[in-house]
Amino acid sequence: MNNKVVMIGAGVANVNAATKLIDEGYNGKITIIDMGKNPYDRKYSEVMEGFLGAGGWSDGKLTYHTSIGGQLSKYVGEEKAMELFDQVINNFKRFHPNPSEVQCSDPQSEPDFIKPYFGLRLFPVWHVGTDYLHEIGKNWYDFLVEGGVEFLWETKVSDIDFDKNQVIIPDTQYKGLSNIYISYDKLIFGVGKSGIDFGKQLAEKFDLPTEPKPVQIGVRFEAPQKHFQKLIDVSYDFKLYRKYEDKGVSLRSFCTNNNAAYVAVEETYGDHSYNGHAKKDEAFRNDMTNFGILMEVQGIEKPFEWSRELVGKVQKEATGLYYSPTRKPSTTSEGINVSAIQIDSLDEIRKAFQGYYTYIDDFINDMKKVFPTLGDDWGVYVPEIKYLSPEPLVNYKDLSLTKYPNVHFVGDALSARGITVSGAQGTLVAEQIISINKAVDNFLNDPANNKEPHEMGDTHEYIMGGLTTSKK
Repeated sequence: MNNKVVMIGAGVANVNAATKLIDEGYNGKITIIDMGKNPYDRKYSEVMEGFLGAGGWSDGKLTYHTSIGGQLSKYVGEEKAMELFDQVINNFKRFHPNPSEVQCSDPQSEPDFIKPYFGLRLFPVWHVGTDYLHEIGKNWYDFLVEGGVEFLWETKVSDIDFDKNQVIIPDTQYKGLSNIYISYDKLIFGVGKSGIDFGKQLAEKFDLPTEPKPVQIGVRFEAPQKHFQKLIDVSYDFKLYRKYEDKGVSLRSFCTNNNAAYVAVEETYGDHSYNGHAKKDEAFRNDMTNFGILMEVQGIEKPFEWSRELVGKVQKEATGLYYSPTRKPSTTSEGINVSAIQIDSLDEIRKAFQGYYTYIDDFINDMKKVFPTLGDDWGVYVPEIKYLSPEPLVNYKDLSLTKYPNVHFVGDALSARGITVSGAQGTLVAEQIISINKAVDNFLNDPANNKEPHEMGDTHEYIMGGLTTSKK
């Protein structure tokens, strides 16, 4: 039995899902729809869309621990989660032009100089290399095309009807005045950061059961690498953290970029925010470090709306803000000034954060104690935001919606944060699709089941939905 699988988004999650399906000999039609371009035509400035999504234009670090980037082990257990991680990492090696360049760092001990002020989360990280991601993308894309995957590029899905199993896209031939309907048997919804608002709309439209998520907002911090070198020598992708449990607040540094580090601009919900990336080629070396200082706040009523309102208050002329005691805004890897308005005071930012910016102030002040050469030689881009809209509830086995068992949410749409976790989620869904198809095929091919499919009552339908039932 070969079903039509439609995937929304050509990011890391769905690319790994499609790869797993092809590797297992899946003969059904696979269609991937994305707003961006294929890896041959995708521009460096197109950070949020296109083949491999934001992960394909990132700093090329693959986190190798289940405590970072999502809750995969909650769904499948620790052992299975790590097995899925291995499949994702092996795919990056498989399509890497120089796989021997992929290395794993695995720091073991927390240095004493950190302990009085911060906790330091240590975990293994595979380093792919930013400069290799484009070539990896091309090799990977060619494999999928040769395997029969159909890609619809520069195509924005306007709606999905979960009840009718249809994906709806505007017919550009008629200037969007009519629609094209694409039917599916299985849908994998992996829209990434740029489509989180779409996922929220669908959740509201179909009244999907959801669980609320906390506020996650902060700044992108940038400074010369020399100030942090003694920590980088211990942990290249260091993660400092601290908790104020009585206040419902925690902070962490994340997504550390070194050597040739540049601040990148993102657009989500039309809002201007910041992230970071890094080049591996020595020609781009600027000896800078950047990382996010992300603050998680529990107990905010309507956290999604609260975050949107905060971001709106720090937007000026559709751009974010930059503050530094001494520095000027930096440039991107292409030598273009990072889009930000420099301000001389943090007062308006502190006001927008409604008192919560105090925790970020404390974090930076304590970094100045731990790294005494840092002083005022730093700057922050505001805001860095992780919009976490209420997350639809899913069945743990295959990440399908509890109301629609043939619709699977993966990646950022399911609060995954990072390449490895997103890819693992997509791989898990593909494994379950294959497993269900094999179960149905075995059932239909069993001589003992000599009835026509329409005589089997609802048995066939239940198996396709990922459930089990006895034969009638």
